[in-house]
Amino acid sequence: MLKYSKQREAIKNYLLVHRTHPTAETVYTALKDEFPNISLGTVYRNLSLLADIGEIQKLHIDNGADRFDGNLSPHYHAICKTCGKVDDIPLENTDFINQLAGIHYDGTVQEHRIYFYGQCSECSKNNF
Repeated sequence: MLKYSKQREAIKNYLLVHRTHPTAETVYTALKDEFPNISLGTVYRNLSLLADIGEIQKLHIDNGADRFDGNLSPHYHAICKTCGKVDDIPLENTDFINQLAGIHYDGTVQEHRIYFYGQCSECSKNNF
């Protein structure tokens, strides 16, 4: 059984409220006023622990810092190639992808993650 931690609970709650897919550094900066003794290492360890036990998602972004997501409902992510912003894409009925991949995989496909890359609306509007 995992011992309760106010800091861990605050980190998880931050992710549930802020749907911006923050980095560990962003979470640390947001919580350091409330928890003056919190360290960046503590934030990293707790984010990794929460991801390992399935309470949050850890997003491995190419050429960038890992991002974290408190939204556990099935969804995909779009990453802006210009500014790095990560947005949710709530596609429905995607279980067929596991079945399709399973046809070509000598094993059992249990889940998948897909990232879409492009340009966010703000960058598109500013013609970057």
